[in-house]
Amino acid sequence: MKNFILLTLLIGLCGQALALTPEEQGLQIVQEVDRRDIGFGDSQSDMKMILRNRRGDESIRVLTMKTLEVQGDGDKSLSVFSKPRDIKGTAFLSFTHALVPDEQWLYLPALKRVKRISSSNKSGPYLGSEFAFEDLTSFEVSKYIYKYLRDEVFNEVDCFVVELYPQYKHSGYTRQVTWIDKARYIPLKTDYYDRKNSLLKTLENKHYKQYLGQYWRAGEMLMTNHQNGKSTVLLWENFSFRNGLTDRNFDRNTLKRSR
Repeated sequence: MKNFILLTLLIGLCGQALALTPEEQGLQIVQEVDRRDIGFGDSQSDMKMILRNRRGDESIRVLTMKTLEVQGDGDKSLSVFSKPRDIKGTAFLSFTHALVPDEQWLYLPALKRVKRISSSNKSGPYLGSEFAFEDLTSFEVSKYIYKYLRDEVFNEVDCFVVELYPQYKHSGYTRQVTWIDKARYIPLKTDYYDRKNSLLKTLENKHYKQYLGQYWRAGEMLMTNHQNGKSTVLLWENFSFRNGLTDRNFDRNTLKRSR
């Protein structure tokens, strides 16, 4: 009987020693999200951007996006607008980095010049949408500190709820709270809090499809701004992967050649 009691105490102590802190658990969850999306190589897709004001009036933009996976660093992406006519040819190039400031450039065909986006201006709106420039970079684990908050059901899906704290000083957010599908390890919803720690925006990712038997991509992303009543919808289609894209498809000269 004494041996049984001793064994029970030892098991309890070992369990306490192995228990993860909320910070460790949050990091572990996000690392699994990241691990499951490694290895896609490159991708290309078409996207429709729908901007809505507080009255429900809409304006529509159409663009293509190319992404190059970079091992050991953040991804590179190139977006080129084809509609409407007044912004046709506008192109946005982004080099995401894990620990140093991202590099971003915007080509404005009307001015025939490439404008570099300042690292202190990443919180600004992306071409009038409710997405900020910093929302459109690839996700890198080391950019944030994490904290597991709780388990919760969102839209009938069991989720982990994890809080993210940006480590780069020019972020427009004090924190983000994201709901991650436990089964597929994909983000379903994210709340963004502004520099005053007030709820600013909510992003909902919908209509996921799986590609190459592994990689999940949302067909719709809805960003709602709670403070100004505006919203932006991104509708994605025609995803293709491993197209043979290289660094040459993502240099600054590519911006001017893009059509």
